[in-house]
Amino acid sequence: MTTELVEGIGLLVTDEGELRDAALVIDDGVIAWIGASSKAPAADIRIDVDGACVIPGFVDSHAHLMFAGDRTAEFEARMSGQKYAAGGIRSTVAATRAASDEELLANATRLVGELRAGGTTTFEIKSGYGLTVVDEARALRLAQTLTGETTYLGAHVVPAEYADDVAGYVDLVTGPMLDAAAPHAKWIDVFCETGAFDVDQARAILVAGRERGLGLRMHSGQLGESGGVRLAVEIGAASVDHCTFLSDADVDALAAGSTVATLLPGAEFSTRQPYPDARRLLDAGVTVALATDCNPGSSFTTSMSFCIAVAVREMGMTPAEALRAATAGGAAALGRDDIGSIALGKRADLAILRAPSYVHLAYRPGVPLIAQTLNS
Repeated sequence: MTTELVEGIGLLVTDEGELRDAALVIDDGVIAWIGASSKAPAADIRIDVDGACVIPGFVDSHAHLMFAGDRTAEFEARMSGQKYAAGGIRSTVAATRAASDEELLANATRLVGELRAGGTTTFEIKSGYGLTVVDEARALRLAQTLTGETTYLGAHVVPAEYADDVAGYVDLVTGPMLDAAAPHAKWIDVFCETGAFDVDQARAILVAGRERGLGLRMHSGQLGESGGVRLAVEIGAASVDHCTFLSDADVDALAAGSTVATLLPGAEFSTRQPYPDARRLLDAGVTVALATDCNPGSSFTTSMSFCIAVAVREMGMTPAEALRAATAGGAAALGRDDIGSIALGKRADLAILRAPSYVHLAYRPGVPLIAQTLNS
C-alpha cells in the first residue's frame, strides 16, 4: 500500500477550520493524517504544493451532460430580451434522439474533462433529453460509464408526441420507462414547474421511483413559487434544486427538514432571472449546495469556480459559505458522507489552487485557478 504526503500547503481548508503551513497523508485513497508540515510523517511519495491553498474537490450534484445539439440561438434571443421558458428543452430532445451512442458519450466525456480540469472530483449526470423508453435507458447506461451518480429524469418535460396526453406520459415515466431506466440509475428526478409537471404528477413519479429503490431529487422554484419545494421536503427528497422563488412556508419547511436546497446560479446568469437569496436560506439554517446545472439551454457552464464567484457577488454568500456549498453541500445533496470535506477517514478528493487562498475563487472570477486535482 502506497502512502502519499501532500506538504507545503499554505492554507488547508478542513472540516475543523483553516490550517496554515499544513500537510496531509493519503493512505490507499483515504486521508490518514492532517497536521503541521513540520510534523509530517514519512511517506512513500511526497507532493510539495509550494504554498498553495488546498481545498476539497468540488461536488457537482446537478448536471445534464448527456445531450446532443446546440442552443446558441436561444441564448442569443434571451440576451436580446426574450423570456426563458422550459419549452426550449424540446429542441435538445430532438437532437439527442438523433445522435448515436458514440456522439453522446463523446460530448459527455468532453464536458466531464472540463469539470475535472475545473476542480470537480464528483459529479452527477441526469438523463432527460431522450424522453422515450429506449433513449432514457441508453442515456443512463452511457452515463454509468462516467459516474456512479446517475439520475433518471424522464419527467423533464412532456415530449411533443404526448402534448395532448400528459397523464399517458406520466404513466410511461412511472411504468415502462422506469423499468428500463432503474437498472442504470441511482436517483429519480422531476421538473415540478409550470410548463412541466404539477405537484400531484411529481408526487406520483417520485413515489414510483422510491418503490424501485431510487433516491429522490427535484427541480422546483425556478420559474415561480409552487408546492414543489414543500413536496420535496415532505417526501424526503435528498435535494430540491433551483429554489429561485421561495415562499416563507418553503423556507420554513426546508429549515425543518433534511432536504438540501441546491442553488444553480449559472441558470440565472444565462436566463436573466433573479438570483436565489442564499442568505435567506443560510440564516434560516437550511443546508445549501451550489451546482453548475450544466446543460445546453439555460446554464452551459462546467465551472464551479464561476458559480462560487456569482454566489458571492449576487446571492449573499461569503467566500467560505460558497466554498462549503460547492463541496460539503454538494456531497449532502448526493447523500454522501465520504466526500466534500477534508477530514480523517474521508476520500482524498482534493483541489490544489494556483492561489494562496480559496477567496481567490471569487476574487479572481474567470481565471483558471485549479492547478491539479487529486481524486481517489
